[in-house]
Amino acid sequence: MTTSILELVDLGFTWDGIDPFIFTVHHVDHYPAGASDLGPVASLTGRNLGSDFSGKDGWSMYHGDRVPGFPQHPHRGFETVTVVRRGYVDHSDSLGATARYGGGDTQWLTTGSGIMHAEMFPLIREDDDNPLELFQIWLNLPPESKMVPAHFAILWSEDIPTVAAGPGVSVDIIAGEIDGVRSPGAPPDSWASQPGSDMAIWLVRLQEGATWQMPTAAAGVNRMLHFFDGEAADVDGTRIAPNTGARLNPGMTTTVTNAGGPAEFLVLQGRPIGAPVYQMGPFVMNTPEELQQAVMDYRRTQFGGWPWPSPGHVHAASEGRFAVHADGIIERRDMQPVR
Repeated sequence: MTTSILELVDLGFTWDGIDPFIFTVHHVDHYPAGASDLGPVASLTGRNLGSDFSGKDGWSMYHGDRVPGFPQHPHRGFETVTVVRRGYVDHSDSLGATARYGGGDTQWLTTGSGIMHAEMFPLIREDDDNPLELFQIWLNLPPESKMVPAHFAILWSEDIPTVAAGPGVSVDIIAGEIDGVRSPGAPPDSWASQPGSDMAIWLVRLQEGATWQMPTAAAGVNRMLHFFDGEAADVDGTRIAPNTGARLNPGMTTTVTNAGGPAEFLVLQGRPIGAPVYQMGPFVMNTPEELQQAVMDYRRTQFGGWPWPSPGHVHAASEGRFAVHADGIIERRDMQPVR
């Protein structure tokens, strides 16, 4: 059988990206009930607070010391696309923007010339567990957009279309298009907003025995299928195990069949930017000199400083899903049930 598979790779904690993507992280944490301060009721004894990636008892504190998450830290030169499937994230940044989002919402942050932000995971439920599942996708910016103004956006779950792509097949279109159905718009300076970028971020669910014919894309586009949850799947007749990525030929139709219980996949696709990539921690630039400049600029300006009362700023437990944008526009949504 002719196959569209170009390469199979194992998916670790960090999934290596193919241009224009830098990498993806899939966080799954089975947090316990929360206390009044939105941290865990469970003991934190024995954890390396400030840098806890242990997965002890099924969850990590990451860089948080009371509420799990990632307190204030800088970025420059790329975008973060944070897709929250279960649980909630409290966002705060140096632009003055803030938000609580989750239950299928996506934050799309263009870091551009520089931003400070915090991503905290509030444990809102006091009478039950607080599971969290999210993808954070690092998407590169082209050289001409590395120093654009930072931009914060939220794609609410109610606005992200889901298409029935076949019997037992559903696809959330976070970026891109399927069968004429388009995603919400990406930020203005994103590579995803550029004509001809052929960007796609699709979350695909297949019921047991279901088959999906992935539509083709233009030649030269990079496409990766990530099998992150399920028992087994066949891609063009090749059996693959969960936690496997398949780099695909975009010009060929790919046939994905679920060979076990319910299965889920993340598809990342885009035309490569084709520029040199130099990364040092939270900075992604095109030359070593630009990285050095990013560090110096951050030390000098703090990318606007930090207007919030604590590095790991969180919102009141009573808050629902909301976003306050840097221009003062406020959006409010009802709280979504944890799926």
